[in-house]
Amino acid sequence: MDEEQLDRITRLPKVELHLHHEGAAPPAFIKGLAKEKSINLSGVFKPDGSYAFRDFVHFLSVYEAATSVLMTPEDYARLTKAVLEESAANDVIYSETFLSPDFCGGGDVGAWREYLHAIREAADEAERDHGIILRGIITCIRHFGPETAKASALCAAETAGDWIVGFGIAGDEMKGKPKDFAYSFDLAREAGLRLTAHAGEWGGAGSVRDAVEDLKVERIGHGVHAINDLALVDRLVENAIVLEVCPGSNVNLNVYPNLAAHPIEKLRQRGVKVTVSTDDPPFFHTTMRDEYLNLARSFGWDETVFAEINDTAAHAAFCDEDTRKRVLKRLERT
Repeated sequence: MDEEQLDRITRLPKVELHLHHEGAAPPAFIKGLAKEKSINLSGVFKPDGSYAFRDFVHFLSVYEAATSVLMTPEDYARLTKAVLEESAANDVIYSETFLSPDFCGGGDVGAWREYLHAIREAADEAERDHGIILRGIITCIRHFGPETAKASALCAAETAGDWIVGFGIAGDEMKGKPKDFAYSFDLAREAGLRLTAHAGEWGGAGSVRDAVEDLKVERIGHGVHAINDLALVDRLVENAIVLEVCPGSNVNLNVYPNLAAHPIEKLRQRGVKVTVSTDDPPFFHTTMRDEYLNLARSFGWDETVFAEINDTAAHAAFCDEDTRKRVLKRLERT
C-alpha cells in the first residue's frame, strides 16, 4: 500500500462510537484549567506534558485526578469545544461520547441538567463551525458501585431524548458483576435509551457473555476477548451485537502486546460487526487518523474495508433516523 493510498485512508470521514468525554481532554487543556484554579496535579503528567500512568488501575486514578479540575458547566462547555475540535481535525463527522453524572453534578438530576445544557450548547456550536455531530451516552462507573449507578441511570432517564441517546457502564471491569447493575439498565431501557457496556477488555470472554445476558445490551465496549470463546463469537454474529473496538487503547494498556496480535481482523473475518474508536485518545497517544493508518499498515485494510467499518458504525449509532441519514449521506453510503 503506497503513501498516497494511506493518506487517503487517514482522511476518510469517520464515525466514532466509543469516546470518553473527560478522557479525550488534551493534557494542555487540563493543565491550563488546573493552573487557573490553582489545583496541584503533580503526578498526573510526564515531563513531556503527556498523561502519566503505569497500568489500567493507575490510569483510572489519573483519569479521575485530571477530571477533578472540571468543576462547572462552563468547564465542560470548554472541554466539549476542545474535544470536538480535535475530533473534527481527524475527519470525525459523528461521535458518541460517554458522559457520567458522577463527574457532572455528583449524580444530582438538577445539577446534571445544567451540565448537559452547557455541553449541548458547545456541541451545537461545534456542529455549526466544524460539521461534527455529537450525541451523548450516560455511563455509570462500575467501581463506584450499583447504588451510585442508580443515580446515573435516573439522570439518564430524566434527560433521555434526541441528544442523550444511550446508557452504559465503564470503569474497572473486575469490580462486581454486570447483573449487579441490572436495575439501572432496566431503568434506562424503559426510558427509551439504547444500551452498551464495557466488557471483554479485562474480564475475559465471560464478561462479554454476562453483559449480553444480564444487561441485554446491543453494543459492547471493547469486547475483544470474545475471540477466546468461538461459541460466543457466533452468538455475537447471530444477534448482530456490535463491538466498539479501540485497538490503540488495547495495545497501549498491554491488553495485547502489539497491533499484529490484536484480534480485530479475526473478529471481522468471522462476521462480527466491529467498529473503530480511540477510547481516551490523548492518554493512549492516538487519534482516529492514527488508528486508521495503523490498521491499514497492520492488516492491509483498504478504503473498502474502512467504508464497511464506518457503515457498520453509522447503522449501530444510537441517534435518531434523521441524524443517521445525514451521517450516511456524508459517508456517501445510503
